[in-house]
Amino acid sequence: MKIIKLSLIIALAIGLASCANENSDTVNADVVNNSLTASEGGEVSGAPVMEFEEEIFDFGTIAQGEKVNFVYKFTNTGDADLIISSAKGSCGCTVPDWPKQPIAPGEVSEIKVVFNSDGKSGNQHKDVSINANTQPALNKIAFKGIVEVPAEETTAE
Repeated sequence: MKIIKLSLIIALAIGLASCANENSDTVNADVVNNSLTASEGGEVSGAPVMEFEEEIFDFGTIAQGEKVNFVYKFTNTGDADLIISSAKGSCGCTVPDWPKQPIAPGEVSEIKVVFNSDGKSGNQHKDVSINANTQPALNKIAFKGIVEVPAEETTAE
């Protein structure tokens, strides 16, 4: 009985220790849920602003199975540090990598996106949703193109 109790205490201690070791790649959502981003209407002075060089990237035509890498460059044209809490692709084939550190006003940064066309065919349009302390809090970038299936896979015998 003492061994079972001791095992439970050890398991609980390990569980609590692992919870305290959170992933440092994400920013606490409370940072972006603030009074500057609470309302969706109108301009707010003093808020950070994400201004992208290109919001939609057209990768043209690629063969099925190819990966497309694109870097979306943006500038914080606002008056406060820009903090991105998360970025998520519209499907598992779209993986964004975003800056985890605050971006100062006037600073240029980038979001790298990889699209894996494996299993895809035809016209493609994928979005990346970016949560930040901007007004509004949700920002979107996208890419589009055509994925062609090799001829030997399209003919049935």
